[in-house]
Amino acid sequence: MSNGDIFVGEIIGTAILILFGAGVVAAVVLNDSKAKDAGWVVIAFGWGFGVLAGAYTAAPLSGGHLNPAVTIGIAVDTGDWDKVPLYIAGQVVGAILGAVLCWLVYYAQFQANAEEEKAQPTLGIFSTAPAIRNPVANLVTEIIATMGLVLPILAFGLTKGLGESGTAILIVAFLVTGIGLSLGGPTGYAINPARDLGPRITHALLPIPNKGTSDWGYAWIPVVGPLIGGALSGLIFNAAF
Repeated sequence: MSNGDIFVGEIIGTAILILFGAGVVAAVVLNDSKAKDAGWVVIAFGWGFGVLAGAYTAAPLSGGHLNPAVTIGIAVDTGDWDKVPLYIAGQVVGAILGAVLCWLVYYAQFQANAEEEKAQPTLGIFSTAPAIRNPVANLVTEIIATMGLVLPILAFGLTKGLGESGTAILIVAFLVTGIGLSLGGPTGYAINPARDLGPRITHALLPIPNKGTSDWGYAWIPVVGPLIGGALSGLIFNAAF
């Protein structure tokens, strides 16, 4: 894979991931959306389908990491760090782009939301926030949830037929859906630093009416937690398998 393919592939794939993921949250929470109040199960499946679409699209170009935690986990396991900055740069750029596309899709709803008597908060469409703000507990949750993602992904690589048949990405999409349903309650399951940081930057920069704070005081947890979880996954996989 060339440097250009990796960078472009991760931009495109991550943008699709965020377009679907942020899009399903916008659909569920924004007033005047046809999917208003559809619920957490819909959100979990929307993010899972976002992984499915983004990773399958990016796979021929970059392998479809779409997540710095996955990239770090692979690098810790293999010892190959040469492409890590390129992967992460593409992922962050793609996440920003995907968040902008979501805003454009729901532009009318964002405008109408600001005019409603009970306007809905908008940061949660783009980034995560804890149900109970406890930095230690929130960090531990993100570490464990990310290990629940990255360690299985590394293990899937041991099953040759999954890669050859192309079903590995499908299984990862189901895995992300399962993480959302099982482990997403405490923090909203960032499990991906680019997925949280890129859209948070977008939220801070976009002219969204009554958008409120971008909550930068919490922003380090969905970055640091998944990076630790990814690194631990690589270490455990390397030692155990």
